[in-house]
Amino acid sequence: MRRKPDPEQRRLELCDAAITLLAEDGIKGLSHRKVDRAAGVPDGTTSFNFRTLAALVHAVAARVAALDLEELTIATAASPAAGDGETSGVSGLARLIMRSSTGPPLIRSRARLELVLQSHRDVTLAEAFRHSGELFLALHRDVVLRLQPSGAEIEPAHIDEQAYVLQTFIGGLMTAIAHGDNTIESAEQLDGIMSAIVSGLSARR
Repeated sequence: MRRKPDPEQRRLELCDAAITLLAEDGIKGLSHRKVDRAAGVPDGTTSFNFRTLAALVHAVAARVAALDLEELTIATAASPAAGDGETSGVSGLARLIMRSSTGPPLIRSRARLELVLQSHRDVTLAEAFRHSGELFLALHRDVVLRLQPSGAEIEPAHIDEQAYVLQTFIGGLMTAIAHGDNTIESAEQLDGIMSAIVSGLSARR
């Protein structure tokens, strides 16, 4: 007897197919039928799972955010303890960012850009990105804390500022990478830049 596909897994597969379509054709090139064909499922499968195009777009945004958060959490989890004065934790973040220049991560970066542009016209989508942005900022804050010099006493507001600046830099870099910019050639180079950003901001205090 043929096993019936898991509904949740099927929805994730449809979202993954939609991510590729978004990266290739933009938001205007996305449709239920195109997702059906890209995912290799019978016609009507996508519209059955996501009744409207807006529902599909929101689900895709949630999928992108979930994948981003999972990868970023893993990349920052092995950071050294606060005050070690090392950069190995940031190197994990740097390696993750550099991986976004090829393959599926690059596809997701390009799809993310399409969704961000669409969020300016969609309140629900904008709220989803705001929430995920808060989660990402908290992870960047953890990285910044671990980069502080040993014994340094920095006010929480200054840590928040550093985390915001670092996240803003990374966001801009990800946009540049999605457009094919390869100015930064290695995780080691990026690691040094990010460490310099944090160190420079700390020196202002």
